[in-house]
Amino acid sequence: MRPILLKGHERSITVVKYNYDGDLLFTASKDHVPSMWRAENGDRIGTFNGHKGTIWDLDVDRFSTRLLTASADASVNLWNCETGEILHTFKHHGPVRGVAWAEGANMFATINDPFVDHNAQISVYDAPMDATGPESYSDIPRLEIDLPKQSDGRVVKPTNIVWLNLNEALFVTFDNGAIRLYDPVTGEEMEEFFPHEKKINRVSFNREKTLFITSSADFTAKLFDVVDLHHLKTYKTDRPVNDAVISETKDHILLGGGQEAMSVTTTSGKVGKFETRFFHLVYEEEFGTVKGHFGPINALAINPNGLSYASGAEDGYVRLHFFDKSYLDMKDPVPEALEEGEEEDEKKQEGDEEERKQ
Repeated sequence: MRPILLKGHERSITVVKYNYDGDLLFTASKDHVPSMWRAENGDRIGTFNGHKGTIWDLDVDRFSTRLLTASADASVNLWNCETGEILHTFKHHGPVRGVAWAEGANMFATINDPFVDHNAQISVYDAPMDATGPESYSDIPRLEIDLPKQSDGRVVKPTNIVWLNLNEALFVTFDNGAIRLYDPVTGEEMEEFFPHEKKINRVSFNREKTLFITSSADFTAKLFDVVDLHHLKTYKTDRPVNDAVISETKDHILLGGGQEAMSVTTTSGKVGKFETRFFHLVYEEEFGTVKGHFGPINALAINPNGLSYASGAEDGYVRLHFFDKSYLDMKDPVPEALEEGEEEDEKKQEGDEEERKQ
């Protein structure tokens, strides 16, 4: 596998994301400056200068014309991708953890942490595609959903936000292992369930938004059906999972993580287990790893064309990996069909086992 090392950030990587076409790669870190790269060769096209805090999340629209960045400086910036200029700054009450374009790219949603007297919030802002200038954008959100403390006084912070298909619901994950769905018009909570026992670090959807995978600090990643929120598969590891992505071209899952960042300096790269792990989507079996980072992997993204993937880690590097021909040509194992005689033997064995149980 041929990696390209992207040395454009000075601090830990927080997010890596491909655009819809897969020809551009957007990265952000704790150094306040998001970057845009050419996905085919790793050339840096430019940077977006203007934030004063860590960039926790970013999202680019369908046609790669406008970029949203969510920052710890309590603001979301809307950028022109071509020129790198700030079109508008949306102020928040606390550090902004997540941002997501709605389908159609005429509005977007954000989540921010609680700060002083303000609770955590989910906000929806208008950002029309045909906007002509700063006066076209409103600083007042069209919807605000307050996230007060729980009855036991515990503060629950949102960690990710995504719009579901046709903008039917806002999908929000939390640091107590919960997932909630909200109505984007009324702000009412539609559903809540607890897939994990600990914090959900990241959630990723496939391109059609029919499947999603959650990555958690409880050492697991779980695959779900979007329609009925039915749990399908669990991928178990021996370390916190910081990100997981679903391959668009193969039945594979990529997992990234590692031990906690604060204890990294006490171990070598080998012991810390900072590799990307490959699992089979259906069989839940790990079949490969890719090493290279010197710190926990914080972010993963796989190119929509399935030919490459990017990983960003605590060491401040983004590694752009291009798959070998042997991986691209690899056929996944399929259970062999049983012959007629074998089928009868198997049925007989099952019948004998049931009799013994009785």
